Amino acid sequence: MMLNLLITVVQIAGGILSGSLSLISDAFHNLSDAAAIIVTYIALRYSRKPKTFKYTFGFKRAEILAAMLNASTLIIICFFMIKEAIERLQHPTAIEGSLMLIVAVIGLAANIIGTMLLKPGSQDNLNLRATYFHLLSDSIASVAIMIGAAGIIYFNIYWIDPVLTIGISLYIVREAYSIVKEAADVVMMSSPASIDIQEVRSVIEAISGVKNIHHVHIWKLNDADTHFEAHIEVENISTQEATEIQKLIERELHARYDIHHTTLQFECNKCTQQDIV
Repeated sequence: MMLNLLITVVQIAGGILSGSLSLISDAFHNLSDAAAIIVTYIALRYSRKPKTFKYTFGFKRAEILAAMLNASTLIIICFFMIKEAIERLQHPTAIEGSLMLIVAVIGLAANIIGTMLLKPGSQDNLNLRATYFHLLSDSIASVAIMIGAAGIIYFNIYWIDPVLTIGISLYIVREAYSIVKEAADVVMMSSPASIDIQEVRSVIEAISGVKNIHHVHIWKLNDADTHFEAHIEVENISTQEATEIQKLIERELHARYDIHHTTLQFECNKCTQQDIV
């Protein structure tokens, strides 16, 4: 957070002094990074709170909401910077390329450190991945700004600055949208893209004793917590036999799809009341 606040101050000052819009746009990105890190930290702490009678699933989705908020904020900032870049293209101004280059190098160094700090946890956590992408996108932006600064210094092509701003912003919008979409899928309790429900049905119905499976629901509570529930129709069997089938189903779901939480309702249409399990 301190790294990004430092970069923001340096880039805003450098952007104003040099006249570089791309530096100022990157400064806003870095400011949003600092806010994103704060939101991410709060969400991580909040998600570890124990479940309550009201929130029986706990607070794990706080991280998903934080990821959606961070990515959405980044998209809004990008559209604002695209608007400013278009205006700059219509009314070009001179830019101090040397100062622009120095500030971009400082920004790149700080953002690389930030991405290295967040990368280990970003692989399996959407919340951290959103924040990690904030910093990674700013690293890419800094490289682009350095290239633009070189073009201004050696060729006096001032239009490259707003063009870079538009290019960087469009790239970030595309990547941030994928995070928003993934977070929205989790919130809407959609089936994970990596799990084929028809395949799951086939796997479970292949287990001896299972006649069919219906009312199947698969959803994610957060990145690492997938839930499964279904109705299982069986023959007229004992509770002990049903328990064995349940264990086989849970074992298959865990081994094949990394599902740890299952809720199974057994049904037997031909059972008498005393045989129902």
